[in-house]
Amino acid sequence: MSDFATRFQQAAEAKVFDREHRKKLQFNIGQYDKKVIQGKQQFSNIELARTRAAGLRNKVVENLDKYLIEFEANFLKRGGKIIWATDAAEAAREISQVLSKNNITSVIKSKSMVTEEIGLNEHLKKEGIESLETDLGEYIQQIDNEAPYHIVTPAMHKSKEDVAKLFHEKKGTAPDMTPAQVMAWVREHLREKYLSAGAGITGANFLMADSGTIAISENEGNAVLSMGFPKIHIVITGIEKIIPSQNDLDLFWPLLSTYGTGQQLTVYNTIIGGPRQNGETDGPEELILVLLDNGRTSLLAQTEQRRALGCIRCGACLNACPVYEGIGGHAYNATYSGPIGSVLMPWMGGMENYRHLSNASSLCGKCTEVCPVKIDLHKLLLYNRRDANQQGMATKTENVMWFFWKGAMLKRSKMEKGGSKLKNFMLRQFFRKQWGNRRELPAVAPKSFNQIWRERKGIR
Repeated sequence: MSDFATRFQQAAEAKVFDREHRKKLQFNIGQYDKKVIQGKQQFSNIELARTRAAGLRNKVVENLDKYLIEFEANFLKRGGKIIWATDAAEAAREISQVLSKNNITSVIKSKSMVTEEIGLNEHLKKEGIESLETDLGEYIQQIDNEAPYHIVTPAMHKSKEDVAKLFHEKKGTAPDMTPAQVMAWVREHLREKYLSAGAGITGANFLMADSGTIAISENEGNAVLSMGFPKIHIVITGIEKIIPSQNDLDLFWPLLSTYGTGQQLTVYNTIIGGPRQNGETDGPEELILVLLDNGRTSLLAQTEQRRALGCIRCGACLNACPVYEGIGGHAYNATYSGPIGSVLMPWMGGMENYRHLSNASSLCGKCTEVCPVKIDLHKLLLYNRRDANQQGMATKTENVMWFFWKGAMLKRSKMEKGGSKLKNFMLRQFFRKQWGNRRELPAVAPKSFNQIWRERKGIR
């Protein structure tokens, strides 16, 4: 078992029995569920919208090279610059070189899971560059020295009392601050940072191939400030975020907001068309886009699992997953958690490190049911399990057990051998810890259905 798998089991064991943690998580997910039901009412035919969106995302994934070339050509025409990064280390290094070249010592960041993926804040800190999160949830997590807990809601596991206590301990504020007071304090504290930062760093929700433009959605306005005030705006995103046309935003923006937060539309939706042009009064002097691979082309090479690249990062599958609801986001010890993370991480972080996540699933199919772009997530988890086994990552004990299980399942005479006493003994010996530690072991009946049927029919 890998160190990643061991840490996952230990964290999951601790969190699943932490009643206070589960209470907060279930409350917040419950609030989300209510909002999503309301948000879906804006669609006259939501299944048609999902089918259209799935078709467009699958079309892009199957023709990703062509769309990337089209986007690059149109983006460069608008004065933007592109850095192609093979992996996380290269992306972080290229960004720090841009900042060092321009003598920049402080940057402001809006919410971006890709920057978490490459460990950008830690990298810049080592380079002596201050990197400050400006999204409220991300800022809360940053001052608490924690990674984001959720793709969309970074501090989902914290109550308003937890946040007030954190700010009191870290920032010396009143211990009973309300959410509105916390927001006002953060807004005042960060405003001067926008004016003094040398660069702003954001993610991207969509890249439009036909126009060479970038779409960014947010609820607080911090991304607009991060790209509007500093001289340099750096966007970092995965190569899969392409959609064919800017006109497709009328489909993807409502789907993302509805399934992400239950809103009809995210509060701020911005389309970036390049750096500040002649005659324009605001915007960055330089716009740099970092397009990250980091295992995405390896995933693209998989006939089945490549469909996961169509994800629009709404977080719906996390909220629907009974495993995530039980253990929470940090137990995964991965950038992307929940069902989508369990599919992606083996290809982004190595199958040897993250193959166990594909087993952290009930295979109930709820993640597939709620996905706005109809990704068959529960099936992709099975494909990951298959690939891990084909790569020889199963233990010797697993291989031996499945060898005998398969032999019994394929031949009735072998299945009937041993009787119920031997079978129950084997269950106690081999499954007591794996299955029976938290659940009652099943008991094999004295006679099988086949035996009872034959006896009743007088068949020998």
